[in-house]
Amino acid sequence: MAVRVARGDETATRVLDVAQRLVQVRGFNGFSYADVAAELGITKAALHYHFASKSALGAALIDRYGARLSQNLARISSADRSAVARLRGYAAVYRDLLRQERLCLCGMLAAEYQTLPADMQSAVTRFFTLNEAWLEAVLREGAAAGEIRLAGPPADAAVALVAGLEGAMLVTRPFGDMARFDTVARLLLDGLTGTLVPAGD
Repeated sequence: MAVRVARGDETATRVLDVAQRLVQVRGFNGFSYADVAAELGITKAALHYHFASKSALGAALIDRYGARLSQNLARISSADRSAVARLRGYAAVYRDLLRQERLCLCGMLAAEYQTLPADMQSAVTRFFTLNEAWLEAVLREGAAAGEIRLAGPPADAAVALVAGLEGAMLVTRPFGDMARFDTVARLLLDGLTGTLVPAGD
């Protein structure tokens, strides 16, 4: 599927920005090309020039989202030497999305997984694998340094942490109460570190 996103292509970037917000609020099946075109004041033909199909747009969204995640993880790793601080920084990424009244892009897509094209399904899986691999490394290092208490393999704890934070976002959304997310994040991290994460960190 053709995806035309040249460096410095402002229209394509705006399309991705609008589509990402719509997915994070409504889900992938909850918006159409007409919605994006109307919001940007362009024609659907202009959208098809950059993204030949909605599936191509979706794949480009996940690729960009994954690249931004990699940058965030690199930033967290470079800023914080301790495993506890890195885990707090990771949870803060989810919290920041909620404060913007959005959910994780790939968390939304995972809920619609069975209806997604195969290339998007693969991209969603890669996204979560990236998260889990980074967390596994942090947890392994933290356990070796005595910062982290693990009842099993680091890989299992990584899966549980991703699932817990994604779930916390979902159950927080209907209530609009950030304290719910903070409580879940605090309990998840306390179970690993024995250190309570202050609400709002």
